[in-house]
Amino acid sequence: MKGFDEKFQDFPDYIIGITKEIWEDRGIATLHDYYHPEIVVRSPASVVIGNQNVIGATMATLAEFPDRQLLGEDVIWSGTPETGMLSSHRIISTATHAGSGAYGEATGKQLRYRILADCHARNNMIDDEWLIRDQGAIVRQMGWDPKAFAADQITREGGPEACVRPLSPETDQPGPYKGAGNDDPWGAHYAEILQRIMNADMAAIPDSYDRACQMEYPGAYTGHGWGDADRFWMSLRAAFPDAKFTCEHVIGRDDPTMPPRAAIRWSLSGTHSGWGAFGAPTGAQVYVLGISHAEFGSFGVAAPKLRREFTLFDETAVWKQILLQTG
Repeated sequence: MKGFDEKFQDFPDYIIGITKEIWEDRGIATLHDYYHPEIVVRSPASVVIGNQNVIGATMATLAEFPDRQLLGEDVIWSGTPETGMLSSHRIISTATHAGSGAYGEATGKQLRYRILADCHARNNMIDDEWLIRDQGAIVRQMGWDPKAFAADQITREGGPEACVRPLSPETDQPGPYKGAGNDDPWGAHYAEILQRIMNADMAAIPDSYDRACQMEYPGAYTGHGWGDADRFWMSLRAAFPDAKFTCEHVIGRDDPTMPPRAAIRWSLSGTHSGWGAFGAPTGAQVYVLGISHAEFGSFGVAAPKLRREFTLFDETAVWKQILLQTG
């Protein structure tokens, strides 16, 4: 781990360790050490530039969710300490909505939701990030419908002209990381599966997913089997049938004691022109940022298939884009 603090055994230990140190151990000031002063943090809801803004957002989140925990499930990574490393980090977060803030008046609701984050790190410091929280799960557990929450958010932020703009190719900002992942075959295999699905070849699911597959999707939805995978991907693609699907970043890994796995950051950019996950077509231009993790395996001598899949995008950010264009 050349260039990184000696207390970290490897890159996953660094990512999981600083996450706990910042959020649960209240080491918010360590962001000055671990985050670059000009870091670019993209979420579907916004683009934040600079470590001072990250510190402010972190404090606001902890004021609203003071008992928040971030439990690291996996770190799928590529790169080297010398050239820089990119982690795709999967977290389950638990929290109580004990304070008023970005999600409205405190509800006292206990929440459980996933986060997927891609972080680029060099010399013990993160300088580029893509972050997706399962906002659909968060707001539903507070009693909101994602569309209604997005409408209320627009109002609370000052109306359509003044509110924070969601991430899009127009609002995105360049960061220092220009990599596209690695050339591991498991990443390439998963990218091929997603490309087939997005090209309307839904036979990719029975071809490539295990019949007993488990899926974790937005809204804290847990699915099992080919039918649930088909319904999720079909409803997403059907809503944006002419959108361009792009695998932005692809990592594959085959580590000891772990199943072969892959992490893909992807985007859909196009028109809400079909019936699907977002209701009646509106013609709105929409940009969807997604991250997906997959684990592969087999029984006996059978060819390995996808056994577990984790996919997130922000439903509220999609609704916000639609509402800003349609009223």
